[in-house]
Amino acid sequence: MERLTSDQPLPAHLRGSILALGNFDGFHLGHQAVVNRAIQRGFHERRRVIVATFDPHPVRFFNPDLPHFYLTTLDQRERLFAHAGADAMLVFRFDAELASTAAEDFVSSMLAKQLGVAGVITGADFTFGRGRGGNIELLRELGANHDIQAETVAPVVLDGAPVSSSRIRHALAAGDPATAMHLLTRPFAVEGIVEHGDARGRTLGYPTANLRLGHYQRPQYGIYAVRVRIEGDERDHPGVASFGIRPTFEPPEELLEAHLFDFEGDLYGRRIEVDLIAYLRPEAKFDNVDALIEQIRADEVEARRLLVLA
Repeated sequence: MERLTSDQPLPAHLRGSILALGNFDGFHLGHQAVVNRAIQRGFHERRRVIVATFDPHPVRFFNPDLPHFYLTTLDQRERLFAHAGADAMLVFRFDAELASTAAEDFVSSMLAKQLGVAGVITGADFTFGRGRGGNIELLRELGANHDIQAETVAPVVLDGAPVSSSRIRHALAAGDPATAMHLLTRPFAVEGIVEHGDARGRTLGYPTANLRLGHYQRPQYGIYAVRVRIEGDERDHPGVASFGIRPTFEPPEELLEAHLFDFEGDLYGRRIEVDLIAYLRPEAKFDNVDALIEQIRADEVEARRLLVLA
């Protein structure tokens, strides 16, 4: 899998590719349908397949003060695209220049001249160009002028409604990781570098790996059954995690704190990915440390039970 950016020349061997075009944050069932169609086209036409995404998300560019809402990092998307079978990921840098590019210029200058694509696959609701002036009909029309065959994929409907990133965000905010997993086809996962904390978990007998959530969508504060992957380690480690502000302790600090069951080792400075499997309970403030430890032990028992069933 090659990772490219739009400010660099496209390698010659990737010209004439089929391009899956969208943001693909989360890479849920609907996104997978678009990319799978691009891969089918690439197979039948013997062409390489590029999946394009945008960074930052256009919504973030135009509304920088919005709460955090990302479902995946670029690194996570790259791995997901590779697993789907794409040959390359192209990151469009969404800046003032790209935002002001007319729809016609986006097709003629970027898709045709700069990238030289043979086909473009998008979702049915895809818009592009200055002021979102381009839609799928215009993409087909403009593409045909440059020998680019544009195609759209209908939304994927699940449980009576289209699969969307918004549905996933709402599920996470409501403490429903199971629905998010259903729409994503995998657990919602937070990736980051383990930071040094105050070592309070270690003193309680439950050492934790601490992560900041950065630009991720915030799931509901509370306690979760989790599975953790450590970079360089192919195993999944079961555990329990707290996400919130730790109301029992001062000062409040937003963290994801994951305790890995039966694990011995130093995780500081290492990259891990934490899958949220099941929501156990809201976070709570305890009157004393003994009450907190008792609840943590109960959380461990419940998490172990759920992870065996999941």
